[in-house]
Amino acid sequence: MGKGLVSIITPMYKGAAFVGETIESVLRQTYTDWEMIIVDDCSPDDGAGIRVVKQYKDPRIKLIESKVNKGSSGARNIALREAKGSYIAFLDADDLWHETFLEEQLAYMKKKEAPMVFSSYRRIDENTKEEALRPFIVPERVTYRSILKSNPIFPSTVVYDQEKCGLSFFDESLGSMRDDFVYLLAILKKVGYAYGNRKILVDYRLRKTSVTANKKKVIVPQWNVLRKVEKLPLLFCIYYITCWAVLSYLKYRK
Repeated sequence: MGKGLVSIITPMYKGAAFVGETIESVLRQTYTDWEMIIVDDCSPDDGAGIRVVKQYKDPRIKLIESKVNKGSSGARNIALREAKGSYIAFLDADDLWHETFLEEQLAYMKKKEAPMVFSSYRRIDENTKEEALRPFIVPERVTYRSILKSNPIFPSTVVYDQEKCGLSFFDESLGSMRDDFVYLLAILKKVGYAYGNRKILVDYRLRKTSVTANKKKVIVPQWNVLRKVEKLPLLFCIYYITCWAVLSYLKYRK
């Protein structure tokens, strides 16, 4: 395990339109001790995304071409098994890090003596990159119980310390639906808390084709996480799903 090395986990599915900008946002990082592991999840795009990634010759960028479509959970697990860093960071193939993201998140982690940190982020139009919604400012601290009500952690803002959190893998049975939420719940059950950096350090593209773009489609998977994965009592599930529905509406209100 490389002390100080950050392993950046990037699943890619039909990512040709945006992955180049995502890679360039990593190349601009002021903190340079990183490896970026990009897993193409058997994209049906005739290798368009793969060709974009291959244009970048930096030895810190590693491309893995999966021959089976496993969803974001499976693609992330492939990358996690290759990770050599003492820190794990997630960056989706259409999101953008501000150039000081890694430097500031690692400094914040050290300052707070935190096992995991995340940050605030801008929400931008997928094509124009103009702000589509006001920036989302995160709370300073979250726990397992608090994110059951509303999860303020956007995966592309997360960095965690492997030594403190252990190396966790995604539940591939969930495919690309609520897999990141379950992953975060598992880590928080283990370490107790994570700290949010209120500084805006990431640009999140609001994609119309996103699996979670339509909140109505997410209600059943969210309920299943509470009831079947976390095995919470029925009344707790009703309470948490109600909180989630109300707070999700407020989160995406213009």
